[in-house]
Amino acid sequence: MWMISARDLQFRLRRFVIAVAVTAIVFGMALAFDSIKRALQAEGPRIVAVFDADGWVVAKGVSGPFTTAQVVPADLAEELVASGATKADPVVVGRSTADANERLDVNVIGFRLGGLGSPPVDEGRVPRARGEVVVTNPMDVEIGGRIRFGTETFRVVGRNHSARYNFGDPTVFLALRDAQALAYGGRPLATAIAVKGSPEVPGELDFLTNVQVEDDMRRPIEGGISTINFTSLLLWLIAVGIIGSIIYLTALERTRDFAVFKATGMPMRTIAGGLVAQAVLLAAIAAIVAIGLAHLIVLGIPFPAEIAAPSITQMVVIALVVGVVASLTSLRRVRKTDPALAFGGA
Repeated sequence: MWMISARDLQFRLRRFVIAVAVTAIVFGMALAFDSIKRALQAEGPRIVAVFDADGWVVAKGVSGPFTTAQVVPADLAEELVASGATKADPVVVGRSTADANERLDVNVIGFRLGGLGSPPVDEGRVPRARGEVVVTNPMDVEIGGRIRFGTETFRVVGRNHSARYNFGDPTVFLALRDAQALAYGGRPLATAIAVKGSPEVPGELDFLTNVQVEDDMRRPIEGGISTINFTSLLLWLIAVGIIGSIIYLTALERTRDFAVFKATGMPMRTIAGGLVAQAVLLAAIAAIVAIGLAHLIVLGIPFPAEIAAPSITQMVVIALVVGVVASLTSLRRVRKTDPALAFGGA
């Protein structure tokens, strides 16, 4: 039966190749969407990990330092150290526009030099004085170049490749005093206090764990994640339709073959296995081609999505399931085939 199925595919090679190409495009789009979703979900944990903190002290009722603009006194950090924290540093988190050969919307993070929130750098070094910044991709400015916030100009001394968030917007890390000057007119305020240890927190403040902060960052993107999931589901259903229609047409054209198989005593499971094998083979080849197509699709997306191994594994597994499900559309046709057709019967 396997040889018969292979010969049938060879006979209908053009149709098979077209089906593989179209299905691969659908699988590639699904893989690209899944990579975007994973990149969005990784933004929160990645930027929170930059601070190397155990928790965050924020104003009462604030859901998280990355989604709200309420402030606390910056000198609260010293009080927290006195009340049990092993380390506490004020941070300023906000949004702005920066001019760096072009105007960009950027995330702004102000940190105490040498304190919690110092960004890891892939090129250059961390800021050591006011007026120096670390930037992330895709800001088109070289180390040693200049960026401008309003009338204030800063020198780029380092670059980080991954600390992006808010749907992939670049991030600028600068000295706490510079951030306070930009956001609060120089007043000694902070968005939050990043802390190590477990200090006693006054009643007018809240203590948030890293998990709570990450959950808070995930909340604004839930709508986007749901949209991606729904779009991916539609793409998988389209793939089922494509493969199912191809296998069903094959089953219609091979009706007399199936009648001969039945008349000669071939088990139904063997006949069905040949059709399932064709559908699974089509899906498997399309999945392999889709990996390359997905990389091309991601290159055209203005978002830092990477095709990771878990995404590829998930896509291949779903593709094989799609192949099996799609083949079910033709099994009913095979089951209804009358063996009498092998002898010219109705």
